Amino acid sequence: MQMDQSGAGEAPRLEPARRGFSVYYRGRALLSRVDPLRQAERAVEASLPLAAGTLYLLPSPLLGYGIPLAMQNLPPDSALLCVEADPALYDLSVQHTGDLEAVKDDRFRFVRTENPAALAAFAGRAWKRRRFRRVEELRLTAGWQLNADFYEAALRLMRRSLATEWSNALTLTRLGRRYMRNAVRNLCLLAERPGVESLDFGDAPVLVLGAGPSLDGFLDRVERCPLPPSCRILCVDTAFRPLRERGIKPGLVVALESQHWNLRDFCGAGGWRIPVAMDMSALPATSGVLGGKSRMFWTRWTELNIFERLSALKLLPAELPPLGSVGLSAVSLALRLGTGPVFTAGIDFAFTLDKCHCRGAPSHGEVLRRHTRLGGLYPAVAAAIRAQPAAGGLYCAPAMENYRRLFKQEFAGTGRVFTIAGSGLDLGVETLSYDAAVREMAARGRNGKPAAATPDPSVGRLLPSFIEREAALLYELLGILKGVREAGNGRLDSLLDEASYLWAHFPDCAASGGARPPTSDTVFLKRVRAEIEPFIKLWEYAARCLLK
Repeated sequence: MQMDQSGAGEAPRLEPARRGFSVYYRGRALLSRVDPLRQAERAVEASLPLAAGTLYLLPSPLLGYGIPLAMQNLPPDSALLCVEADPALYDLSVQHTGDLEAVKDDRFRFVRTENPAALAAFAGRAWKRRRFRRVEELRLTAGWQLNADFYEAALRLMRRSLATEWSNALTLTRLGRRYMRNAVRNLCLLAERPGVESLDFGDAPVLVLGAGPSLDGFLDRVERCPLPPSCRILCVDTAFRPLRERGIKPGLVVALESQHWNLRDFCGAGGWRIPVAMDMSALPATSGVLGGKSRMFWTRWTELNIFERLSALKLLPAELPPLGSVGLSAVSLALRLGTGPVFTAGIDFAFTLDKCHCRGAPSHGEVLRRHTRLGGLYPAVAAAIRAQPAAGGLYCAPAMENYRRLFKQEFAGTGRVFTIAGSGLDLGVETLSYDAAVREMAARGRNGKPAAATPDPSVGRLLPSFIEREAALLYELLGILKGVREAGNGRLDSLLDEASYLWAHFPDCAASGGARPPTSDTVFLKRVRAEIEPFIKLWEYAARCLLK
């Protein structure tokens, strides 16, 4: 095919070189005209030694030159992912090298895509989770230049996904045991309190309030121009006290915190009977702090077999995605409970040097209490974390930036989420002025079914037998590990898998994506043994609570 002046419509063609072939496409040579094979091998040699635990992204492999040398020097726990964005170049690679996917090595993959997110998802499926600690790029041809933006975006997204995976593993290591212990205690509440799915906001507008610094300006506007009565208000736990100080009563408070820190958010709240929507992994004491009926939901913080058993018996409340941030979970919950628009304010994912949260939040009150002639108002946290300057004099820590990206990913495409103009960072959704948001809220109805006042009675009937079975399972496992019971026909493996919550938070298990050591690993079995009796006591405590 004859190419036009710009090279558009040109088919890639081969030209003989001293060793191998050069590839001409879109008006340029993508491989050396002299010795393309040696050129690719020198690129590999310049990258040696290849690092262990690394996923190497090879853009546009073309004729596959250099790949055999790279595979020879690739550590056993690393891998090579070849990707081609151009269909014509992909066909060329398959035609002249054979299907590169036919390479008989689990460390090698070749895929064609023009979607960075799809490439990251493919890598997650092709290899087990958390196999790699880093992602690096290995350029062996000039083909990457034809789609440079795609390859750069793919590399960024894959690095970000990997960082998120390892951050989740660290969280699981630190808090996984506490999450499960809280969940066992909170399981008892399901017999007497309805799940959050019993709420129905209909098409009423919902306002989700975070506790960022911009909430102060928003609440000032609310005092001058009140919200329409059709608006349902959800707030995160840290925003509750600031709302109370201004006499604004939310309809629902959302809590995720598994430790005792968030109890400070409810100090001085006596007399306000407000329901709390809380995660199954949240601190159990949170359920009674506001005197209202708590509503449960749950998030899958990791893959555990007990979740499947609970789900099969329909003993779990509504499931929300594990987003990690209470603000994100509040928005997700608002979308689930109704069909109307969702407005946000105070969800900043940023802070100022003198204020991490709005006025009235516990952290801001602590800063004021510590203010003396010898100590300024700048909170120590602002200097301690790795803050990066953001727009408008705000600062954004890496974790906050990850949450902001997740917000965009989850909610930008819904068409139902809006943010009310403030000093926070861009969230990727439409921004409305306060007056425009109030007009939109006032135009909406307030339809919805009355909330169920009682839980599903079947939950109360099934829970006792479920708890009894879980305790019996742990007693059997304990007997085997003590040597007083036989473990034939793979029974020990079966019990360990069923009770995976005993070991999922172990650092080596969390780092491997949920894989456990074999039963021949006596150190692993001793660690499991230490976890069993505390959980037996928890299941027995849960059984006693159901009898009251």
